[in-house]
Amino acid sequence: MTAPSPLFPRRQPQPDPNDTRVLNWAQNATLAPERAVIAPENEAQLQSAIAACQGRVRMMGSRMSPGRMLAISQPEDVLLDLSRLRGVLAVDDESVTFAGGTPLYEVFEVLTSMDRMLHASPGVIASQTLAGAISTGTHGQGMQQSTLGDEAIRIRLVDAAGQVHEIDRQHPWFAAVQLGLGTLGAISAVTLRTRPTTLYTCFKSAVSDATLEHDLPEWNQQWTFSKAWWFVEENKVHVWNAREANEAERQVWRDNHGDLVTLDETSDEMNTAVDKTLQHMRNDTRIVDENGKPFRTVTRFKDFSDVIGDVYQVFCRGIATPQINIEIGVPMARVPAVISRIREWHATTRPHMHYPIILRATGPSSAWLSPSWQQPTCFFGFVVYYAEDGSLSEEGLAFLREVEKLLASEGGKPHWGKYFDASLYDWPTLYPQLSAFKAVRQALDPQGKFLNTFMAEVVS
Repeated sequence: MTAPSPLFPRRQPQPDPNDTRVLNWAQNATLAPERAVIAPENEAQLQSAIAACQGRVRMMGSRMSPGRMLAISQPEDVLLDLSRLRGVLAVDDESVTFAGGTPLYEVFEVLTSMDRMLHASPGVIASQTLAGAISTGTHGQGMQQSTLGDEAIRIRLVDAAGQVHEIDRQHPWFAAVQLGLGTLGAISAVTLRTRPTTLYTCFKSAVSDATLEHDLPEWNQQWTFSKAWWFVEENKVHVWNAREANEAERQVWRDNHGDLVTLDETSDEMNTAVDKTLQHMRNDTRIVDENGKPFRTVTRFKDFSDVIGDVYQVFCRGIATPQINIEIGVPMARVPAVISRIREWHATTRPHMHYPIILRATGPSSAWLSPSWQQPTCFFGFVVYYAEDGSLSEEGLAFLREVEKLLASEGGKPHWGKYFDASLYDWPTLYPQLSAFKAVRQALDPQGKFLNTFMAEVVS
């Protein structure tokens, strides 16, 4: 039986070759014993595995989520690995259908080869499976788009009895299935709307945070895509603002054989702030390698340059490294007040900041359980990286706890696929359609086969 984990668990720094447990990607939680994992080869096998299971079923995806989202605990439970259900299933003039287990990087590569793209901006990394990314509300940045699930035209779902449902945008359950947390069934296929590839020029700058309350909403109104990193202790903001490339810029990209273009002119305006942040990170993580992954996530802001490329080249450039990542969505109308409150709280308490605050805004989502349901939303992201020995900075974690409390008190909603303290949130108040979601879940899974202990507390 799997024991409950603390909210911010230590991780196992080195894999044990004799360990027969399946851990999540961060190696900080046990999901299941190896014998509980089933990897169907096709949809028919997926149906049979679900129908035959006498316990509970969870889908492991790429295992990027916190362990409590994915874990099973009883001998008869099953952890489904859908990685063999991948690739393109169908193509038409306006959409592409992918198997649910297809990694996002493969989705992006296929679309690029077709000279197409999604309407949604990508997140920073692309190792998640398509089904997992949709199920947890993965999003990018830009007010003209929202979550990945909002680009779905049709979702194919296997329910608790092993029956297949084709759920399109006209179906009354679509807004539930768009972000179902793996509690409605196993997603075997997703049809995504596409558009012709567009190139973007991304202008990077370093500015004072003195007028961030005004600047952040304005950036997001003026630019196609906008992303910012707030170095609160240094009173600095590093901003990426992108618009469609003009013809001269597109030609520069073509002359570069279709690779990301890094323009020659550089700026060192962020170097001092970055160096101070790196010192905090080195003190907290005690990682000896100065080029280690956590450090590269912020070192890239030194001597920065504008770039030209497609949306995946520009924005999907994250460096996956084990971390505790909290991300809270706040309605855009509340963002200036929340920024002011964070600034005042920081000035009063001087909390230990391990990493800058990440700011990404999206347009409204139609998914009932999306933090951005029916309203533009800014996501405030906070990160603490693991130390070499698998521990976490106590000061860094204290910051995470307090800043989450602050944002929760402002009506913030946590990103489902990241870490959060569930006790801070009144789910029925935050999600007016939660009862409708529960009705869909009851219809698809009356016995609660797709729940585990944690998910049952949220949606049952």
